[in-house]
Amino acid sequence: MTSPTGPDLMAGPPPTHLPEDPAAAELVPGANAVDVVRRHPDSPLAWSMLARLAADDADEDTVTVYAYARVGYHRGLDLLRRNGWKGHGPIPWEHEPNRGFLMSLALLALAARAIGEDSEWERCSQFLRDSSESAWEALISED
Repeated sequence: MTSPTGPDLMAGPPPTHLPEDPAAAELVPGANAVDVVRRHPDSPLAWSMLARLAADDADEDTVTVYAYARVGYHRGLDLLRRNGWKGHGPIPWEHEPNRGFLMSLALLALAARAIGEDSEWERCSQFLRDSSESAWEALISED
């Protein structure tokens, strides 16, 4: 924000808005998420869908959810950095292409908690809340 005396140096970084994820168009109901990941291995959204499907499968081990979510989280960090993110600042949930990263982060936090990795749960859940309060509300707060 610019004031009559110059830029507001306390405003913090601007929100990061990721570009459209090419996997998004393929992740329709009935699509095989594994096949989508094979075509788009750099997609945080595709990895978050694998993590979500594993989390919803009663026969799946929580460690699998953790692994899928961690890949999506790291793919998302790479994408954020390529799009100007400097390691902090808002990543709005309301901007649809940001959701793959934010969902991966939330699923990583929840899986960490489930396997007893308390420091990772705390770090990831706080990172989510700091990045997008609305994502935290949608994905973790009711948990």
